[in-house]
Amino acid sequence: MVEAGLTGWLDMSGATWLGCALVLALGAFVQRATGFGLAVVGAPLLLMLEPRLVPVVLVLFGFTVALTTLRHYRHEVNLAEIGLALAGRVPGNALGLWLLVAAPLAVLEKVIAGSVLFAVVVTLFRLRLPVNRATLFGAGVFSGIFGTVAALSGPPMVLLLHGLSPDRLRGTLSAFFVVTALMTLATLAPAGMVSAWHFAMALTFAPGVMAGSWLAGRIAHRLDRRLLQGASLALCTLAALGLLL
Repeated sequence: MVEAGLTGWLDMSGATWLGCALVLALGAFVQRATGFGLAVVGAPLLLMLEPRLVPVVLVLFGFTVALTTLRHYRHEVNLAEIGLALAGRVPGNALGLWLLVAAPLAVLEKVIAGSVLFAVVVTLFRLRLPVNRATLFGAGVFSGIFGTVAALSGPPMVLLLHGLSPDRLRGTLSAFFVVTALMTLATLAPAGMVSAWHFAMALTFAPGVMAGSWLAGRIAHRLDRRLLQGASLALCTLAALGLLL
């Protein structure tokens, strides 16, 4: 019965759906436990399982997570720190859309793998760059490219703003992600890349995403955060390298 439903209007086999659901649940678990993970874990693995889910379904869940986070940290938001980055998203989104339209899947796999590996490097080494008008705009451009292609909007901004206090970083980035998720959907929709199918699939995956997040909230404090983050980064790296091979 489930198999028939999933292979009908939703056009996906039961095994593929289950694999994607597990990937998204894992991504939500890692996101809640370590502060990142939904797109970094999800993008390369979903691309292997069901490329049609990337980036729209990840953008939808990223928007939901960011909106939830923003409710708690809205008083920490400083729009002056993201205004130029939002301006940079406009050409970045356009470049990302061009890649999605013009580039073959093999090239997109390489771009997504490179984006994931970049996210791993940013997370591991926390490189410091000067925060000025040029770097903010540039981070917005790269965020737009990565975000439109693979829902990986965060790493360029984290690279630039990780010197902020934790609460201010969460609030500012959450506000950025809420706006940019809507910008990404508005970029993809006119090109015919957002459909009712994506929203329907997101609804079927939502219970698993919520379960992964709930489980992390219950047990993450008992786990070694650095070990969990290391395992997550290793998984992301292996998945990205798998796309490159």
